[in-house]
Amino acid sequence: MPENPNECPKGRCGRPRVRRCIDLNGPSGCYAPVCPHRQETAESVVVFPEEIAVLKLVDLDDLSQEEAAGVLGVSRKTAWRDLHEARRKIADALVNGKTIRVSGCPHDNSCDCTVPDRET
Repeated sequence: MPENPNECPKGRCGRPRVRRCIDLNGPSGCYAPVCPHRQETAESVVVFPEEIAVLKLVDLDDLSQEEAAGVLGVSRKTAWRDLHEARRKIADALVNGKTIRVSGCPHDNSCDCTVPDRET
């Protein structure tokens, strides 16, 4: 945080994140490729709970983006942005063999989930 609250690093702080109504029905974990021919890599992607929630609503529960936004209590644009980011991160992990780390993973010691908290 800058010393002067009116000054942002690189001139852009953006708007504060909108609070979402998230219920994932159980804890999420982290996921890594298990192919024995894959080289171990420390690279990973971090997926946040709001991204998982909108991904579940749209891709698994077959809601439209507008309906998912209503469930989450956000605008359709915010839901689209979260959905787009989740899909991009998961595609990156699948294509490049990266670990998918879930922010707030309840198995911190067993899956070595050192995930940074999202800035609010």
